[in-house]
This record gives sequence, C-alpha cells and structure tokens, in this order.
Amino acid sequence: MTGTAAGDAAGLLSLMQWLSPGFPVSAYAYSHGLEAAMAAGDVCDAISLEAWIDTVLRAGAGRNDAILLVRAMAGDDPAVLSEYGAALAGSAERWEETRAQGTALSLTLTHMGVPGVPDAPYPVALGVAARSLGLASDTVACLMLHAFAANLVSAGVRFIPLGQSAGQAVLANLHGTVAAVAVEGTQAGLNDLGGAAFGADWAAMAHEVQEVRLFRT
Repeated sequence: MTGTAAGDAAGLLSLMQWLSPGFPVSAYAYSHGLEAAMAAGDVCDAISLEAWIDTVLRAGAGRNDAILLVRAMAGDDPAVLSEYGAALAGSAERWEETRAQGTALSLTLTHMGVPGVPDAPYPVALGVAARSLGLASDTVACLMLHAFAANLVSAGVRFIPLGQSAGQAVLANLHGTVAAVAVEGTQAGLNDLGGAAFGADWAAMAHEVQEVRLFRT
C-alpha cells in the first residue's frame, strides 16, 4: 500500500468509525420526524419510506447539512456556520437533534484526542473534525448522508415494521440520491441553503406533541 493510499485508508477508517451506529451520538434515538409520519400512515411501506427519505435528502436537512459540512471543511468560521444551522432547524426537535448530536460528537472526539472540534450543530462539528482526515469533501459528505439515510431506514424497519431485506433494498436505491446530493453540496455555497421538505418539517413539529413514541425526534 502506497503512502497516499495508506493515508486515505486511515482517514476513511476514522470517518467510518465516527459515522458508525455504535459511535456515541445516539443517532438511533432520532427519527427526524419520520415516526410521526409512520404513526399517521403517511409512510407505511418500502415505497413510501424511500420517497420520504429521498425528499429529505434532496430538499431538506440532507442537502443543507452537506453544504454546512463542506463549508466547515473548507475553513469557514464554525460560529457563523452554527448560526445557519440553528436558523435552518425548522422545529424544536430538529434543533435538538442536530445540537445534541453535534455536542456528543465534539465531546467524544475531544476525549479521543481529536483537537479543535467545536460544540456546534452536527454537520459543522463533523466538518471541522474531518479537516484532519485528508479526504475529499464530497467523500465525507457522501458517507455522512449515507449514515443519515441508513439511520432513517433503520427507523422504518423497526416501526412500520419492514423486513431487513426490504430495508436494505430501500437504502441501496437511495445510493444515487446520496451521491448526487454530496456532489451538489461541494458546488453550493451558503446562499444556496434552504429547503422545501414541508411534509418532513410538519411531521417533526407534530412529533413534539405525540404522546406515544419510540424516538426522541
């Protein structure tokens, strides 16, 4: 293995660890409002689950998080990016989700010896931490979005319920969207931030008053 390949492998292994379900940011506890949509019957099978996640990736938090991540990796001021992250959180639960996971990521990486990771919304904290990995920003964005999509698929598998094979098929079908949104994130700037995933925003708000629930958001 050449020096460059070894460096890339080391960076990828670190990133995969940070994004793994076992990393202590409690990603499994968040459904991004999806639980409310499933409880209402709006998402009830593999087809509707795939369509929901595709919309969130293309027109919701997925795209915005990719842009914030890329700008953080490029060296933009984390404090400024954090303000955008707060402004883009369309509900109290969405803010809790990105803030709490960002705080957990910062605390864990700091404990592991990764320097300078701010207590910031999740994509901002991850972007700053990823500067040291020597990876292309589209690669980091792609893997972050894949982890996000995989977590939502897992929520669907548990709640709908959906078979594991069907869930994996949904995730595989979303690979093209994940890759496209990651590339778009590298080409966009802060003026391109915004979203139109209104159903997901409404579901996140409805979840705040949902009496029986499995997920924090």
